Amino acid sequence: MENSIADNFQPPACTDSFIPELTGKTQVKIALAIGNSRLHWGLFAGKTLEKTWDTEHLKADAVSRLCEAEKAEFLVETVMRSIEQISAHNFLCLPATPAISNLHTLSVVPLPLVLASVVPQQTAIWQSYPEVRIITLDQLAIGGIYPTLGIDRALALLGAGNKFGWPVLLIDAGTALTFTGADVNRYLIGGAILPGLGLQLSSLGKKTAGLPLVSLPESLPCRWAKDTAGAIQSGVVYATVAGVRDFIEDWRRLFPNSKIAVTGGDRTLLLQYLASAFPDTAASVIEAPDAIFWGISLLTDDS
Repeated sequence: MENSIADNFQPPACTDSFIPELTGKTQVKIALAIGNSRLHWGLFAGKTLEKTWDTEHLKADAVSRLCEAEKAEFLVETVMRSIEQISAHNFLCLPATPAISNLHTLSVVPLPLVLASVVPQQTAIWQSYPEVRIITLDQLAIGGIYPTLGIDRALALLGAGNKFGWPVLLIDAGTALTFTGADVNRYLIGGAILPGLGLQLSSLGKKTAGLPLVSLPESLPCRWAKDTAGAIQSGVVYATVAGVRDFIEDWRRLFPNSKIAVTGGDRTLLLQYLASAFPDTAASVIEAPDAIFWGISLLTDDS
């Protein structure tokens, strides 16, 4: 899915009476988790998560030029184009319902969309989708939630806790690196937020005059680097890994039998670094790439 779709979108004559056909879609639904950097998609058949994939944010300025009827049709087309690209027109894994009998039907019958977003501008775009349910904090079965808690953190925590058991500490290694923990009663204990690995590197590259923009190393870098790029990698990686270990150890002092899970786009690298630096700590961490979708599945109907 490309960001320029809305610029080239050619809808039929715009009217205010656009009412999409909503039949034959009882089992298949789309979950969309809008993160700080990307759109995270999940394709569900009932409660089963069939596929996940990521795309770029939509261009808000391009979509804003469409009328409401055009927006609705454009968003339906956007969803289907995205599914087509990652599925290669293969829907054999999904139940045989009228909604997915062929791609032409899919383009006419909008799939139900369950939305969780931390980006208000992107949320506003998707509110025009014909059949959208927006998840909010008050719908989550977690106690002690505060109003500004990110819905992504809360859903991932709920998903991890339901999957692995409570208490649980959920580490999200995304644009931001977050820690979110709850006790055996599903009551939020609290957490922390710091810049993610990639954001730390890009900040140094963009906000300083003499430091280069470097990428994350594939393995734990040399701690005592002899070049600037290596020194940046060393500082960011070792400081972050040490911080992650410290949070895990403190959480284990509070909840010795707690599960600890990690999600987010940088989770694999973070686990590799942690395993090299602190293998005993890493051994207790569970990789949970779909934690947010596990949480979303608990809020969707079986039908």
